[in-house]
Amino acid sequence: MNVNHINPFIEAFGLVMGQLGFSETKHGTLSVKERNISCSGIILVVGIIGDLKGNVVYVIDTEDAKKIASVMMMGMPVNELDDLSKSSLSELSNILSANAATQFSKTGALVDISTPTLLHGEDISVTMSSEKVLCVQLLADGIPMEANISFA
Repeated sequence: MNVNHINPFIEAFGLVMGQLGFSETKHGTLSVKERNISCSGIILVVGIIGDLKGNVVYVIDTEDAKKIASVMMMGMPVNELDDLSKSSLSELSNILSANAATQFSKTGALVDISTPTLLHGEDISVTMSSEKVLCVQLLADGIPMEANISFA
């Protein structure tokens, strides 16, 4: 577990969310979690391969996911997470992870990402690829999401 593995995701978040129209981005708390991640709302799973192998799991509360999807869809109201809003959120995880891969390449680590998998519901559980998981809270205009990062 290397805390420096979080920096590319933080940098990607600031760049991408700013381009999408969020005016303020920052990171909040940093924590270490166990391998099993459970939550209610949206979970977006992206695999990472190459010089580093593992996965990143983005976690967003349902109401916050609606707010993010609305911004991504040019302010269109999102009252429920339909196929279009879920597609927007999947694309967000894809863009964030691809940008993090670019940030990793600047450090000499070449990585590639998988197609995102979106899970939505209550009491969802995923098992990460390592025993300990680095978790960073990310905030876009005060809307929180988590990036849970696990490398084997």
